[in-house]
Parts: sequence; structure tokens; C-alpha cells
Amino acid sequence: MGQLFDYLPLAAAVFGIPQYLPQIIKLRVTHDTAGVSWSWATLTSLNNAAWLAYFISAGYWTAIVPSSAAALLAGAVATMLTVRGRATSRAAAAIGAWASLLVAGYAVAGHTGLGNLLTMASIIQVTPSIWTAYRTAHPTGVSHWTWMLIFGELFCWTIYGLYRSDPRLITLGGTGVTASVLMLTRIRRTSVRDPGPPVREDV
Repeated sequence: MGQLFDYLPLAAAVFGIPQYLPQIIKLRVTHDTAGVSWSWATLTSLNNAAWLAYFISAGYWTAIVPSSAAALLAGAVATMLTVRGRATSRAAAAIGAWASLLVAGYAVAGHTGLGNLLTMASIIQVTPSIWTAYRTAHPTGVSHWTWMLIFGELFCWTIYGLYRSDPRLITLGGTGVTASVLMLTRIRRTSVRDPGPPVREDV
């Protein structure tokens, strides 16, 4: 059974590598940004770059490719949202402060310091996405396929974190699974209603 659990990072990679492509395609085709958080996309790119450093130092080699893909593709989503006017100076300042904290944590305490901060990173990352989607009357811009893939990847990391007794992976996975369920529920419930006026409540 243990050998089966060892393959969970590979399963996570299958879900993780393409997970932001549906959101990119939807934005490119529809130009609809309703309910899509610029802060979420930017934090996802930043935090996955930090997770990449953590995975390398921890020897989780199979996680390198999906974390790299997430950093690049989420960065592409953030760029597309920036072009469409969804970035705000307040959010940019807050994200800049978080990036500085990640760098300082790694510089001062190395792998341990970065890992401790990343325990909080998943909560910080998903909060803007949930806030924006639930504050938007009809979040038509959000790709449900992206959140289905996020659910699949983070479910795998939750089980793997429990198997390896890694509290950082458990927190990452559990937070991501919860956020995915909330986002998919929001998309499902609002898809059967008539569209209302868009509400821009990005954080």
C-alpha cells in the first residue's frame, strides 16, 4: 500500500500541470473576467515559485514540474487580468510585502523558514479567489475546469501529506480542496440564475 501512496505526486502532477490552461483559454476566448481574482492568480504564481524551492530542498522531485507549470501559467493568467484592468495598487502592495516576507524567511531560516511561511501561503492564496467569486453576482469568467483540476491535484497532496506526515503538504492540500469545493459550489449555484450586473470586488 505504501508503494501506491508513493505514486500520488505523479497523480498530482497529471492534474497540476494543465490546471490553469482552461482559465487562460476562457479568458482569451471570452474576455470575461467576472469573478476572477487578479490577486489569486498573482499569489498562485508567486507561491508556486516558493513551493518549487521548497520541493527541491525537500527532495520531492516529482513536484517540480507541476509547481513550475503552475507558477508560469498562473503568471499568464495574472498578466491577462492586468491587461484587462483587474490589478489594483493596494493588492499589488500587499503581494509585494508577502514576496518580501518569503525571501526574508528563506534568507534567515532556510528551508525551515520558507516551509513555515508556506504553511500559511495556501490560505493567503485562495482567500481572494473565494472573496471575489462570492462577491460577484454572476462569476461567469471563472473556469470550472481549472477548479476541478485544482481539486484533483490538492486532494492527492492531502493524502500524500498524511502519508508522509508533512504538515505543510496537509495544510496545502486541505486548504486547496476546501477552496475548490467552495468555488465549484459557487459556479454551480450561479450558473442556473440569470446574470446580474458584474460586481468588481477583487482583493
